[in-house]
Amino acid sequence: MQNLNEQLRALKVVPVIAVDKAEDILPLGEQLVKNGLPVAEITFRSDAAEEAIRLLRQAQPEMLIGAGTVLDEAQVIAAKNAGATFIVSPGLNPNTVKACQKHDIAIVPGVNNPSTIEAAIELGLDTVKFFPAEPSGGIKMLKALLAPYPQLQVMPTGGIGAGNIEDYLAIPRVLACGGSWMVDKALVNAGEWDKIGELVAAVVAQLND
Repeated sequence: MQNLNEQLRALKVVPVIAVDKAEDILPLGEQLVKNGLPVAEITFRSDAAEEAIRLLRQAQPEMLIGAGTVLDEAQVIAAKNAGATFIVSPGLNPNTVKACQKHDIAIVPGVNNPSTIEAAIELGLDTVKFFPAEPSGGIKMLKALLAPYPQLQVMPTGGIGAGNIEDYLAIPRVLACGGSWMVDKALVNAGEWDKIGELVAAVVAQLND
C-alpha cells in the first residue's frame, strides 16, 4: 500500500473513467500517458470495465490502473485478473475489503463519517476515499474528519474539478483526488480524444506549476 500511496501522491489526480465500449480505453489511455498522467480508475459501472482494464494493461503495461465501483469479491477477482493494481469502492463493505486482503490487492474504500473511518481502521486500512467529497461537506468536513485520525491518508472524489482540486491537495494528508472532468463520458462516447488530451495536459500543467 505504501508504494501505491507514493504513486498517488506523485500523480495528484486520478481520472475516474466509465466506458461503454472497452476498446475506447485504448485511445483514452494513450492520451493520458502522452500528456503526463499515466493513471486510470476504470469503474465497474459498465459491463465493459473488465475488458477495458485488460486492454489497457496490455497496451500500457507501466500504467497505474485501478478498478472503481467494485462491490463484491467476484469483481475484485475479475479486476485483479484483468490487470488492475488497486481497487476503489464507493463505500466501506468489510466483505469487499477482506476479499482484497485475501487476493492481495490494495483497496481504497469510500468513507464520509467517523464510524466508517473507524471501521476501515479496524480492518487494518490507513488509506480511504472521501466520497462523495463535495456533497459530504467538502474541505471543511474533510479537515474535521482527519483531525482525530492522524494515521489516515485520503483520496477525495466526487464534485472535484479544476476549480477546487488545489484546495484539496493543499491538505497534507490528501494523496490525490479522483475526478472525471478531464475524461468526461460525453467526450469519450464522442471519440474526442484530442480534446481529452488537452484537458489532461491542462490539469497536469495546473498541478505542476
